[in-house]
Amino acid sequence: MNLPVLVALLIGLISLAATAESAADEARPYILVLGVAQDAGYPQTNCYRPHCMRAWQNPALKRLTSSIAVIDSAHGSKYLFDATPDMRDQLYRLHLEAPDQSHSLGGVFLTHGHMGHYTGLMHFGREAVGAKEIRVFVMPRMRAYLRDNGPWSQLVTLKNIDLVPIHDGEIVTLSDNVSVLPLQVPHRDEYTETVGYKIIGPAKSALFIPDIDKWSKWDTDIRNLIRDVDYALLDGSFFADGELPGRDMSEIPHPYVQESIELFAELSASDKAKIIFIHFNHTNPLLIDGSDAQKQLRSLGFRFATEGMRLPL
Repeated sequence: MNLPVLVALLIGLISLAATAESAADEARPYILVLGVAQDAGYPQTNCYRPHCMRAWQNPALKRLTSSIAVIDSAHGSKYLFDATPDMRDQLYRLHLEAPDQSHSLGGVFLTHGHMGHYTGLMHFGREAVGAKEIRVFVMPRMRAYLRDNGPWSQLVTLKNIDLVPIHDGEIVTLSDNVSVLPLQVPHRDEYTETVGYKIIGPAKSALFIPDIDKWSKWDTDIRNLIRDVDYALLDGSFFADGELPGRDMSEIPHPYVQESIELFAELSASDKAKIIFIHFNHTNPLLIDGSDAQKQLRSLGFRFATEGMRLPL
């Protein structure tokens, strides 16, 4: 066999391998970030201070409430994590990414019963799309709350949604590509318990914990969980103490980003790079592109979530 033929064969094999790898990547599930703001979105109601006015005056700077989706194209499915007040827009963005014609909504995983995390369920109801038995994965208290209190109970009785029980530490298998592990965390649980999720794909895994009181209140060491995953989307509600003038921030506890930076200082550079802060209050300077806070975070090896961010699983 002469040299030109050998070269042609090698080129053909390389091309086939590249095509196979590309097809595998396309079929691989991934996380899509649909929103990064705290429950009330950005800009927030009645906020007309400079940090909000920039977004009122320039709609391109607005940010949707914290939510992610998992897209599993190999099985023609997609899953939403939290049903936010912005769910209408987020489902549209998800449709653009993974069209309804080819990707059915396999369900919604709720984290807890605060306004930014479940009230979007209203869009499945009679006044909106009149959905048919959308699976909503819920912890026991969350399930009872939706079942026993209007207007949410109407979604159940009309079979717009189907409440699927989940439990702390028990894996939910969605396909041979994706499984989900609920992790109960301490938070202001007035009506329901609060969970984060470990999302497990065929090659990588991710944590999604948008709300927790303080890392020190949890009987699990978050640093060990970070070491065990490839991405960690973590509560970054407030950058620092004193961010809400005139309000007692102890009444709305979250781990300040500066506190998390100190806690995670001992992690390796590769583990720090896994950490992606999310769920930003309107006062958080991480919402402002080019801010000193963003620069500081990057310089220390951490990341912050942006809408449209994709994380392959």
